[in-house]
Amino acid sequence: MRSRIPVILLACGSFNPTTNMHMRLFELARDHLHQTVLPELKLLCGADFLQTFKTPNLWKEEDIKEIVGKFGLVCISRAGSDPSQLIQESDLLSKFQHNIFLVREWIQNEVSATQIRSALCRGLSVKYLIPDSVIAYIAQHNVYTCKPPPSELL
Repeated sequence: MRSRIPVILLACGSFNPTTNMHMRLFELARDHLHQTVLPELKLLCGADFLQTFKTPNLWKEEDIKEIVGKFGLVCISRAGSDPSQLIQESDLLSKFQHNIFLVREWIQNEVSATQIRSALCRGLSVKYLIPDSVIAYIAQHNVYTCKPPPSELL
């Protein structure tokens, strides 16, 4: 029996609010990691986040080298994006492609935090799009009501 290697997944994103797709990232990564042997720390991201590596002046090249080269990343695919093509088109990412693990999401869920915030501002239901505990927190703390701050009412 193969011994387990403890893995810490570092996920970057707004998680604002947390959607079921955010939670799904961790499930997919866990399933994938049970099948492979990995170092202790990896960046967990969606394919949309991976695309930010090519955004001018957003990332320093040395930071990308350290993240991908030293630690690696687990990238979950999303509809409309091709992370493998992005990796091949990038000299830097293709250099470290052995340390980039692409995991395909077979059940597409295109719900985004931006769409959730917009629906909440319009007073629309987000039931079944985000966890009930997040809906309760939003209601309890009156988040995303789109009311102007008190200073703007003057």
